[in-house]
Amino acid sequence: MIAFLKGKLVHKDPTYVIIDVNGVGYHVHISLQTFGEIKDQENILLFTHLAIREDAHVLFGFSKEAEKKMFQLLISVNGVGPSTAIVMLSYMSIDELRSAIIHDDAVTLQRIKGIGGKTAQRVIIELKDKLKKDSYEEILPGTGVRNNTLRNEALSALVTLGIARNVAEKSVDMVLKKSGNTITLEDLVKQALKNA
Repeated sequence: MIAFLKGKLVHKDPTYVIIDVNGVGYHVHISLQTFGEIKDQENILLFTHLAIREDAHVLFGFSKEAEKKMFQLLISVNGVGPSTAIVMLSYMSIDELRSAIIHDDAVTLQRIKGIGGKTAQRVIIELKDKLKKDSYEEILPGTGVRNNTLRNEALSALVTLGIARNVAEKSVDMVLKKSGNTITLEDLVKQALKNA
């Protein structure tokens, strides 16, 4: 699996880019969100997802890890393929999509080209609980600070170390509540381990 590509932006189009990585040109499909983020950059880093079909291997790229996660959630829904997911991410921001799904707003989802009533309902039914649970855009309790990358990395480290996810979440949130966003990942994991 190709997790990301880092290289020189050779060609840029609203729907795809070509990135030169050490002399190899990668054709990567992107959303309009990503296009807007990278338009003035010469050297770029894109988080990627490789979709393997019978007739092709297709790379999809994202300027943010959160957009890649949303893309992967969308394609996990029966009837939503990679092309449809890219269209959804081009029409709406990650926050707008997340909000529409969590709040059962099928009407908003149906404004996206190619999304009918059944697909919108299926997306809501299959992703609502996952988005509420994962909540990678949530505001940390008591801090009012969006610090989810740090939180997610700490959780991942603790789970890898054998701590149960629910225990790790409580411990990490407690440490973050005390320290806010001034703590390093290493210190966060160490303190969370003491509390777990």
